[in-house]
Amino acid sequence: PPQIKEEQEDLYQERSKHADLGPTTNAELKQTTTHHRNNSHTQLKVHMRTHTGEKLYSCKTCGKRFSDPAVHKRHTAIHKEEKPHSCGTCGKSFCRQANLVLHMRTHTGEKPCTCSNCGRRFRFRSYLKVHKRIHTGEMPYLCHTCGKRFTFLSQLKHHMIIHTGVKPHSCTTCGKRFTHSAHLKVHMRIHTGEKPYVCNTCGKSFSDTSTHKRHTAIHKEKKPYSCGTCEKSFCHQATFMLHMKTHGAPFDCASTIIVRKYVSSL
Repeated sequence: PPQIKEEQEDLYQERSKHADLGPTTNAELKQTTTHHRNNSHTQLKVHMRTHTGEKLYSCKTCGKRFSDPAVHKRHTAIHKEEKPHSCGTCGKSFCRQANLVLHMRTHTGEKPCTCSNCGRRFRFRSYLKVHKRIHTGEMPYLCHTCGKRFTFLSQLKHHMIIHTGVKPHSCTTCGKRFTHSAHLKVHMRIHTGEKPYVCNTCGKSFSDTSTHKRHTAIHKEKKPYSCGTCEKSFCHQATFMLHMKTHGAPFDCASTIIVRKYVSSL
C-alpha cells in the first residue's frame, strides 16, 4: 500500500544519514514499520486517557495515579532516589535541581509563563497550557454518560457527581443534602439571613446570584403594566395581577383600562 511505501522511503532516508548502521534489508524494514505502527497505536491509547480521565497506573508507595506508564515509572523512581536538592524555605527535597527551581516559584511568586492572548501569567507551562483552552474553546474532557464536554478535568469530576446521585454535603441546621458544596453554601444563607448581593439601582439584597441577576434585569426592562391605585409598574402581567390583589380589586377594575391604554401606546 502507498502508506507502507512512504514509511519505507522515510526509513531509507533516515538510515542514509547514519552510514555506520549498514544496509537495511526488506525484512528489517518490515519489522521496523510494524514496530512503528504498534508504537503509534499505544501512544494514541495513552493520549485518549487525557480525555477520559482514566488513570490505570497507581504508585504503590503514595497511591498517586497516572494515565501514562512512562510517567508512572518516572514517578515511582522518585521514592527510590536520593533527594539532595532541598528548599531552604520549606525544607522540601527533590531528586533533581530543575524540580527545585520550579518549586521555588511557589515561594518567590515568579510567573514567567505569559498567555499571548490575555497577558495572564503563570508559574508553570502546564498551567498556561490548560489556561489557553479558555481562548481556543477546546473541551477535551467528555462525560460518557450524557455527552457533555468540559474544559478542565476538575469540571468533569465535579459534573460526574450528578450522575452518581451522591449528595455528600449536608446542612447542619435542617439536614438537607446537596451534591456540591457551593449549593450548600447558598442554602445556608436561608438560615443565617445573609444577603450579599445588592442591587445597585434600588438597594434590595439577595442571597443568591441568580435571583439578584433576574432582579437587576427588571430595572432595564419596560414596565407596561401600571397600577392605577398606587402607580407601581410591572414588567409582567402575572406579577401585576398578583399585585392588584393587595388592593382587593378584581383584575377588571379601572386599573386594567389604564394598562390597556398604556400597552396600546407602545
